[in-house]
Amino acid sequence: MRQKPFFILGPCVMENQELLYTVAEKVAEVRQKFNVPVVFKSSFDKANRTSIHSYRGPGLEKGLEMLNNVKERFGLPILTDIHESYQASVVGEVVDVLQIPAFLCRQTDLLVAAAQTGKIVNVKKAQFLSGADMFYPAQKVIEAGNNQVILTERGNMYGYNNLAVDFRNIHDMKTFGHPVCMDCTHSVQRPGGAGGKTGGDRTFVPMMALAAKAFGADGYFMEVHPDPDNALSDGPNMLKLQDLENAIAPLV
Repeated sequence: MRQKPFFILGPCVMENQELLYTVAEKVAEVRQKFNVPVVFKSSFDKANRTSIHSYRGPGLEKGLEMLNNVKERFGLPILTDIHESYQASVVGEVVDVLQIPAFLCRQTDLLVAAAQTGKIVNVKKAQFLSGADMFYPAQKVIEAGNNQVILTERGNMYGYNNLAVDFRNIHDMKTFGHPVCMDCTHSVQRPGGAGGKTGGDRTFVPMMALAAKAFGADGYFMEVHPDPDNALSDGPNMLKLQDLENAIAPLV
């Protein structure tokens, strides 16, 4: 993952096994066509949805079963996010990369628990932190005995219901010596800006990726869905599955 552009790809949340298989099949094709490291991602629980009524996912046990099915069928490395320290060891038995959500990137116990699994830890930069601030979350993982850290840029909150990206954050985080990833889909969100749910505009996803490439990003995070307008989470920001290859081609 340090030698080539890498890609973290998959649907935002696990809706059903068929969806995961559909997306994973395309992700596997992308890996073969472009000969780049690819990680499949999806969430078993979206614990930070805007509304308590929003769909969260199938839960830990069922979600890990679904992810393991994808891993066995397609041979893809797997990433998912955790929200509680106790989840780290259980999830680490199945996945290859543990992701720390942006809102939780300063939670010491969560970072330490993820580090202790020995798996790669992808720490997403909080919307309220600068790139330079991410030295400290990364250091928590390292001092817990794990130097396999990825740092991911996903925009900053500069006003109500909107995000903006300061691409200098990518350069700043690269100075720490870890691979830096650009979250091209969450960075186009309008958090809570769609009446009790998050809005956004997927039009800007390929542009975010190209701008990040200019600033030296090592990897690219893109959520994809065959029918994002009817997805159960983060639909406005996800790329259409049919557009994935066109978004990736200029980056490799």
